[in-house]
Amino acid sequence: MVSCYEAGRDAFWLHRYLLSTGVENAVVDSSSIEVNRRYRRAKTDQLDLAKLLTMLIRYHVGEKKVWRVVRAPSLEEEDNRQLHRELETLKAEHTQHINRLKGLLAGQGVRMEIRDDFLPRLESLRLWDGSALPPGLLGRLEREHQRLQFANAQIKQLERERVEVLRHSQRTDVAQVRQLLHLNGIGINSAWLYVMEFFAWRRFRNRRQVGALSGLTPTPRQSGDESRELGTLAPALQVQVSASRVIVMCGRWRSRSPAVSHRRAAGSRGTNGGAGYAINPRAP
Repeated sequence: MVSCYEAGRDAFWLHRYLLSTGVENAVVDSSSIEVNRRYRRAKTDQLDLAKLLTMLIRYHVGEKKVWRVVRAPSLEEEDNRQLHRELETLKAEHTQHINRLKGLLAGQGVRMEIRDDFLPRLESLRLWDGSALPPGLLGRLEREHQRLQFANAQIKQLERERVEVLRHSQRTDVAQVRQLLHLNGIGINSAWLYVMEFFAWRRFRNRRQVGALSGLTPTPRQSGDESRELGTLAPALQVQVSASRVIVMCGRWRSRSPAVSHRRAAGSRGTNGGAGYAINPRAP
């Protein structure tokens, strides 16, 4: 018996259950399923089921390129990805809290850096006419700052947990992280991310698959006299394994290469208009 379903919210637990009952199941990348390109097309669960059934038959009679099958991780491999994914989520929430604080203040014409002494400085802030902040806004700023502090505390806790795992764990994937950390320009964030999302459990047949997963493959468009490049596709991963991360990592490796002098690396042009920057590849 064979079956399939689209990768989505149900993730891989259903796939594991079907395999345990002897069903040969395939988890399919939904973006690879062919659709009618007409703008207005009928879509119902019954039609989708008939479409999947037709493509499943085509796949098992030998048409392997009819769609893309997702490689499902084991329960342990999936669990190993929780730590850095939660860190990415918390860091995004941290940025959202800071932007919200700045936005609330900017709405009253106030500019203020968000630092540890944010709450004591609120009392001395004045609006354009010299009056104090309204009590409703002041209360919202205090509560938003509390959420920011809570996110900061969780980020630090997870980073400490990650360092402890890196120091003491005997897992194979953690050993791969340690191996990557020996390379110039790669810190714990990038090393952990690439191992847990790329090299620990995925199987790549060529370098193009690596580039496609990280969003580095080009997208040419050529038809008749038209020939142009649409640019790289968005990364397939939910986490930020993006082309920009790879480019920054390559820049850090070059600045720390033995072939480049320390003086040249310190004065290399960066994104901040040419100012030099210092990078600690071991920073959490």
